[in-house]
Amino acid sequence: MRRVALLGLILLPLLTSAQTPSNAPAPAPSPTATTADGVEHVHLGQSVTPLVGPWKFHTGDNPAWAQPGFDDSAWTSLDMTAEADPSDPSQLALLPGWTARGFPGYSGFAWYRLQVDVDSKDRSLSLKMPDQVDDAYQVFVNGVKIGELGKFNGRKVTGYETLPRYFPLPRNGTGGTVTIAVRLWMDPATRFLGPDVGGLRDPPMLGYTPDVAGLVHLGFDDVAHAVGSGFLESLILLMAFLMAAALYWLEPEESAYLWLALVCLVTLLGNSILLLASFRTTIGQTGVVILSKVIATPVRIGLWVLFWAYWFRLPRIHRIQWVTWPLVALLATGTAMTSAPLFGQVIPVKAAGILIPVLLVVKLGLGLLLWVVAIQGFTRRKAEGGMAGAAVLLAFVANFQHELRLIHLTVTTTLFGFAVSMGTLSTILSLLIISVMLLRRFMYSQRLQEQWKLEIEQARSVQQVLIPDKLPVVKGLQVESEYHPAREVGGDFFQIVPLAEPGSAIIVVGDVTGKGLQAGMLVALIVGAIRTAIQQTTDPAQILAIVNNQLAEREHSSATCIVLRISQSGTLTLSHAGHLPPYLNGKELPIEGALPLGMMRGVEFSDQSLQLHAGDELILASDGVAEAQDSRGNLFGFDRVNEMVSRRASAEEIATAAQEFGQADDITVLQLRWQGHAAAVDYAREPQLTAH
Repeated sequence: MRRVALLGLILLPLLTSAQTPSNAPAPAPSPTATTADGVEHVHLGQSVTPLVGPWKFHTGDNPAWAQPGFDDSAWTSLDMTAEADPSDPSQLALLPGWTARGFPGYSGFAWYRLQVDVDSKDRSLSLKMPDQVDDAYQVFVNGVKIGELGKFNGRKVTGYETLPRYFPLPRNGTGGTVTIAVRLWMDPATRFLGPDVGGLRDPPMLGYTPDVAGLVHLGFDDVAHAVGSGFLESLILLMAFLMAAALYWLEPEESAYLWLALVCLVTLLGNSILLLASFRTTIGQTGVVILSKVIATPVRIGLWVLFWAYWFRLPRIHRIQWVTWPLVALLATGTAMTSAPLFGQVIPVKAAGILIPVLLVVKLGLGLLLWVVAIQGFTRRKAEGGMAGAAVLLAFVANFQHELRLIHLTVTTTLFGFAVSMGTLSTILSLLIISVMLLRRFMYSQRLQEQWKLEIEQARSVQQVLIPDKLPVVKGLQVESEYHPAREVGGDFFQIVPLAEPGSAIIVVGDVTGKGLQAGMLVALIVGAIRTAIQQTTDPAQILAIVNNQLAEREHSSATCIVLRISQSGTLTLSHAGHLPPYLNGKELPIEGALPLGMMRGVEFSDQSLQLHAGDELILASDGVAEAQDSRGNLFGFDRVNEMVSRRASAEEIATAAQEFGQADDITVLQLRWQGHAAAVDYAREPQLTAH
């Protein structure tokens, strides 16, 4: 709008001179006029003059056409006078390109030439090029190149989005007759964008450098108003990306956070490419099409589908992925085939009649999949139906603007002087809604975690009561214990219960299936059952039978266990349910096999007995010792356990060695030394277990 207003001020002397009455003073000279010699005469006061020509135009390419002495009288004449836009009289309409001026279907190189007689009062002049050009150009004044937009490498040209540009004229072009020549290049794919593309779409502007620079500044201001809403959208996307990434870092088991972060990242990259191309010649037109249209758009739609699938925690998500990614690949391939540089060169134009409908079906297929996922999610999580439904609808609108145009919906509006597309507005609103939903879910998850922490802490408190920190004193028996759970709540347990007869006790060591809170609760159940059973009997086999029948009534409740009874006289009676054999004086006791607790009701366990002598040492350990694992996957193993036991390592040494090697499971080591009557220990003596 500012550029149009400035042009009105520039042309105002022409309009007022045409309305001057006959008795008025003679009008001031027109800033620009063309005489019969084909030279445009420009008198510059404080104005910037549009060079309307007529220009001379010719297709093809020849470096000699830049020279001032070249005869272009046989070339086609093109008038560059702009007219008001019929749909908006306050705006100037774009000039038709060469495809609508007698050169339909032509692409490649072409030249414009104009001779200008300049009266500049010895001030520096600059030439402002149009803000709409198809697609790249080089500007010559009197045969000297003064600037370009695009990269020209011989016959290979890289075009960019047209940006406001001006180029100072050389000193010999600030007065007198100068020849302006513009070398144009249009990409073959551009001719399929409309019926009137090609070349200069506005007249170039000639004027004093400060005035021309002001016009360029206004041109960038127009660009900012046209794409400025993209900066706001990018800011919202960046904030949403950081929030989703942070939530995923805090709660990695919630995959929906990761997929939302990917949606925001891909959308942000696509927006950044378009914004960068609107202000800088960094990415060529082909690169913009490939990155934003061929790659970012299909991937973004696919990521939206998967985000909502993970958000609603739908079952069989891998099937949704197997449908989504092939559709994304088809959409990307079809888009590439109907875009530069393939379309019109590698892919024949007549193929568009098949490719475009197929492409529409594939894209709508992704849209349908998005709604199928959303509807399934609404069914599963009705509480989020309203907000999620609005967010899904907005996400659909943001990604299907072109299809909405096909049904004649307005997808662009103006807000506070900035052009705002429905897609931008929908993206911002959908992310705001999703952000609220994210925070609600995260806060709910945090409340659940706090509840879990409280329950785990309570379970730890219960377990600390069940697994004694201070070992009971049993006359004649020296006990050392080491207990290291792999998690907050362990699945190993041991009990030392003194009996009424002085110097006798029941010792129990076990390991439940599983880890964590569930295992800790099972430990509490088993320990309670063992203590109840000891009140009924002190026979190890009967104790195991009672506990086994109680566990068999519960699903998924099993444990290995070994029960020892040591009498005042040193008689050791033991029975086990699938637990590791104990070590006596550095040697593994040969015990019979048995099923773990809880496998089935009515299992009979057998007792085995042996006589302990003064100084005899028993080691009982859980499988967490042998199953300790280092970073390379090597096991601590029974060989290391046997070696440490054989050299009479303490319980602390064994447990510490396994833990430092790499703890993978709960570690329990119990060391019992029967003191009895003082006597030397005979380690060569073989233990003699008697079954009964």
